[in-house]
Order: sequence, then C-alpha cells, then structure tokens
Amino acid sequence: METSKISIGRILSKYGMYIAFGVLFIALSVFSPVFLTATNIINILRQISVIGIMAVGMTFVIATGGIDLSVGAVMALSGVISTSLVRGDSAVPLIASLLAGIAVGIACGAFSGIFISKLNVPEFIATLATMTMTRGICYVYTDGRPITGFRDDYKFIGTGSLGVIPIPIIIYLCIVLLGIFFLNFTKFGRHVLAVGGNEKASIVSGINSARIKFVCYVISGFTSAIAGIVLAARTQTGQPVAGEGYELDAITAVVIGGASLSGGSGSVLGAVVGMLIIGVMTNGLDLLNVSSYYQKVIKGIIILVAVLSDRAKKK
Repeated sequence: METSKISIGRILSKYGMYIAFGVLFIALSVFSPVFLTATNIINILRQISVIGIMAVGMTFVIATGGIDLSVGAVMALSGVISTSLVRGDSAVPLIASLLAGIAVGIACGAFSGIFISKLNVPEFIATLATMTMTRGICYVYTDGRPITGFRDDYKFIGTGSLGVIPIPIIIYLCIVLLGIFFLNFTKFGRHVLAVGGNEKASIVSGINSARIKFVCYVISGFTSAIAGIVLAARTQTGQPVAGEGYELDAITAVVIGGASLSGGSGSVLGAVVGMLIIGVMTNGLDLLNVSSYYQKVIKGIIILVAVLSDRAKKK
C-alpha cells in the first residue's frame, strides 16, 4: 500500500502538469463546442507565442536560480527601436531593423548579466533596475507616443502566415527547438543546470558559473527582443508600454512547467506546457464568459499550487 502511494506520488510529481493540461483540455472541449475547432486552436497558439518566446529565455535564467524582471521592458524597447527604423523615407532594410532590435535586447541582457555575474548584485535588484531604466528609455525615445506607419514586410512577421500556420507560431516553434537543443543536448545546458543545482560544487568542478549566468541573461534578452519584434508586427505599432506585466506570465509559465525557483531544474518543453496551460485556460474561460477578474484569481492559485508542488518535491 505504501509503495503504491509512493508510485502515485512520483507519477504526479513527474507528469502532473501534463495530466493537468489533459484534464483542462478535455473539460473545455466538453463545455465549449467552439474550443476544439482548428481556428480556435491556432488562435490559442498565436496568443501564447509572444510570451512563450520570452519563457524560453526565462527557463535558462530560472534554471540557474536567477530571475529576470526586465523582459517586458526589453521587449518594448526592442519593438520601438526596430519599428522606428522601418517607417518614412529614411527607412532601413528590414534585416537591419530586425538586427537593431535584437542587438538592443542582447545589450540589455548583457547589462543585467554583468551586474549579476561580475559584481554579485542580487538578480532581483539588477533586473529590476534594468527594467526601470529600459522602460524609461522607451518613453524618452518615443516621447511617450506609439510608433505606427511602418512597412508591410515588417507587419508580415506578426500578421502573415505560411499556409495555415501564422508566422508568430513558426517563430515560437523555432525558438523552442533551439532552446531544447541548447539546454538538453549541449555541455552548456548541463552547466546551466549544474550551476543552479549547486553553484559552489559546479565551481569546484571547473565550471565558470559567472560566464554561464551572464550568457543566460543574454539569452533572455535575445528572446525578449524576438518577442518584442513579433508583438510590434502583430499589433502594427511600437508601443512604449508594451509588455507590462509580461514578465510575470513568463515566470508563471516556467514555474508551472516544473522549473524550481531555487534553480537546478527546468525544461523548455515544460515551459511550453506551462504556457499552453495558461493559454488554454484563458481562452476557455473567455469562451465561457468568465470575467477577467476571476481569471487573475485562478492564475494566482495556479502559481501557488506550482510553488507548493516544487517545495513538496524537495522534502
């Protein structure tokens, strides 16, 4: 009997999020006839793609035991910088504007990474400072006004599709595959988990933990920039207020996906499942006409359950 309880506990601990997603998916399919249509499924994937891209980078950061509160602001800055370069008579080639936006995101991630890895500033403080400064730069650069009127080839990134699959979903899948490869199948990925699991032991083993942390924040900046470009193209405007609160959704997806906030665990696939749970839940509750106020309460409960589950695993 005791063995049976342990086995069930291990199954729930390892596959609980997948079971929860399956139950949620089936329940919404029963209660809403619209939920399981191809149009709605594609709509869900499109909706989660932006935050999902950020969650991939956040997975690397959280796996080291860190946190990145700046991703929403970095997303906004990358979006306004890239969109400002593809409008009017002085517009630059599309690739140049995209590279500029990505470079901004990488620079912001590197800025946080230097303070955290080299100067030992706590992750919360360093990324909070980066978030505040980056958001301020957004307002200064745009004078508080949205950027509109940019070219159609840029808009295609957010509104176009290949066949029936929207471009944002394709970009999300590419980022996910890259994230899975680097975290699961490279020495760098093993070092990320080792640093998060026991930093002192990893240093003794010859791992340069400062460099690993720095690279993880650069990755987070990179994915935030990609998300910012996709969001700006999708909404057809570069907004200085874009991404406010998105960092919490990205963190939530990673934690729901099984990552430990103390580091040492986490997977990109888990973050995808966590993002799907949030997206499916939000979409389903919208279809059932549940108030967005209640949705926030439910999301908070899910976060608490995920954290309590993480603590239970360690006991």
